Amino acid sequence: MPIIKVLSSLDAARIQWYHFKAIIVAGMGLFTDAYDLFCIAPVMKMISHVYYHGDSIETAVLSTSYAIALLGTATGQLVFGYLGDRVGRRRVYGLCLIIMILSSFGCGFSVCTTSRSCVMVSLGFFRFILGLGIGGDYPLSATIMSEFANKRTRGAFIAAVFSMQGLGILASSAVTMAVCVAFKRGGGGLEAEGKAPVEADVAWRLILMIGALPAALTFYWRMLMPETARYTALVENNIVQAAKDMQRVMSISDISDETTTEPPPPPPPPSYKLFSRRFLRLHGRDLFAASVNWFLVDVVFYTSNLLLSEIFSHYSDKPSSSTPENVYDAAFDVAELGAIIAACSTIPGYWFTVYFIDKIGRVKIQIMGFFFMAVVYLVAGIPYNHYWSKHEPSNKGFMVLYGLIFFFCNFGPNTTTFIIPAELFPARFRSTCHGISGAAGKLGAIVGTAGFLWATMKVNDGNQVYSQVNRMRVCFLILGGVCIAGIFVTYFFTKETMGRSLEENEHEQDDNDDESEDEPQFVHGQSSASTLLQTR
Repeated sequence: MPIIKVLSSLDAARIQWYHFKAIIVAGMGLFTDAYDLFCIAPVMKMISHVYYHGDSIETAVLSTSYAIALLGTATGQLVFGYLGDRVGRRRVYGLCLIIMILSSFGCGFSVCTTSRSCVMVSLGFFRFILGLGIGGDYPLSATIMSEFANKRTRGAFIAAVFSMQGLGILASSAVTMAVCVAFKRGGGGLEAEGKAPVEADVAWRLILMIGALPAALTFYWRMLMPETARYTALVENNIVQAAKDMQRVMSISDISDETTTEPPPPPPPPSYKLFSRRFLRLHGRDLFAASVNWFLVDVVFYTSNLLLSEIFSHYSDKPSSSTPENVYDAAFDVAELGAIIAACSTIPGYWFTVYFIDKIGRVKIQIMGFFFMAVVYLVAGIPYNHYWSKHEPSNKGFMVLYGLIFFFCNFGPNTTTFIIPAELFPARFRSTCHGISGAAGKLGAIVGTAGFLWATMKVNDGNQVYSQVNRMRVCFLILGGVCIAGIFVTYFFTKETMGRSLEENEHEQDDNDDESEDEPQFVHGQSSASTLLQTR
C-alpha cells in the first residue's frame, strides 16, 4: 500500500512563491490580531482623559477592559478551532476575518458620547466579539501554514506567520502616534476647565477602526486559498481533490496519477474520539505540555507589557501622563514606548526564531527563552530598589535588561508555543488541540493582566512609593518563578518535532500504542493515516 503521494510531495517540495503568499495572507490575520490587542493601552489613556477628565480609570474597569478581549479570544480559539476540524480550515478562516473586520469598526462606533459607563460597556461588547475573531485566527493560521509547508522549513514558515504580530504591534504604535500628532496640530490640547478636546473622542475611535484595514485588504486572497491537502485527504478522504488543489497553486511533481484516480471508499470510523481514553493515552501528554507552556508564557508576556509603562515612567523626565495637560501627549508617550520595545526587542526576537527554529529545534529554543527570561527577572527583581534609588546610570541598565525579556520571550516560548501544537496532533484534531492550547494561554494572559493590575495598584499609605516598589519587586520574582516552571514543563513533557513530517509525529505515537495493545484497526508500523491509503 503506497503512501499518499500528495502529502509526501508537500513534505519534500521546494520553497516556492505560494509559500510566501500563504505567509503573507495568513500573517496579516496575526498582524491585525496584534494591532487590535495592543492598541488598547494608548486608547485607554485617551478614554481616561475624555471620559474620566484625566483621572485614573478604576482598577476594576481597567482590568475588565483588558480581560474582555482576551476572554473573547479564548472562546474563539475553542469554538473556531473545533469548527476548523469539523467544517474545514478554509471556510472557518474566512468567517473569522469577517468577524474581525466588522467588530473593529464596531469598536470605533461604540455608542454614547456622554455617558462613560455606556461607552465602556459598548466598547467591551465589541472587544469581546473582536476577540472571537482573533481567537479563531490563531489555530487556523498555524494549522493552515503547517499543512502547506515542507518538513524542512515548516517551523520557519509558521514562525514567519507569527512574526507578523511584531509588525502589528509596531503598526499600532505608529498609527496611534500619527493620529495623536495630526489631531493635536488640528485641534489643540485642552479645552476650558481641564477637559480634553471634543476631537479626542474621535481620535481613539479612529485608531480602533484603522485596525480593520489590513484584514479587509487580505480577505479576497484568503478566500482564494484552497483547503489544505492534509484536511482534504485525511479528514474528508478525498485524495483526488487534494492533489488537484495542490497542483493548482503549487509546483509539485509525481502526483499526476492521484489527480485521475477514482476516490477511495469511505474510511472506517475514527478509532478514537477527542478526549477519549485512547486520545488521552496517545496525545494527553502533548496537549498538557502545549497548554501549560502557553499558559505560563502568556502570564509573563502580557504582564510584562502591562508593567511596561509603569516601570519606565520612573525613567522618563516627562510629566506623568495621568495629569490632564494633554490627552494626545499621554497616548503618544505610551505608543512611543511600545514602538521602541517592538523595534528593538520584539521584532528581532521573532526573526531570530524564524532563522534558528529549523536549525536548533523547538524544545531547545523554548527552554533557552524561559531560562534567560528567568535570569533577567531575577537579576532585575532582587535589587529592584537599587535600580530606582537614583536615575543615573543604573536605571538605564534596567531598561536594557527589561528589553531583553521581550527579545527572549519571542526568541523563545512566545513563538514556539504557537508552532508546536500545530505539529503534534493528528489532522482531525489538529486545529481543535491548537485552540485548546491557545485558550489556556489566554487564560494565563487574563490571570497576568487582571491579577497584576490589582497587585500593583496604588495604595494610599504613609510610604506609597516604597510600597509600590516592593510590590513591583515581588511581581518580578513571581514572573521569574513562572519562567522556571516553564523550563521544567518543557524539558520533561514537550516533544521535539523538527525535521519530521506531520504524519510521522502521529505515526510514532500510534505505533507505540499498537505495540502495547495490538488493536486490529491499525497495522503495526503504519500511522492512523494509513486507513486512508490507496491500493494501486
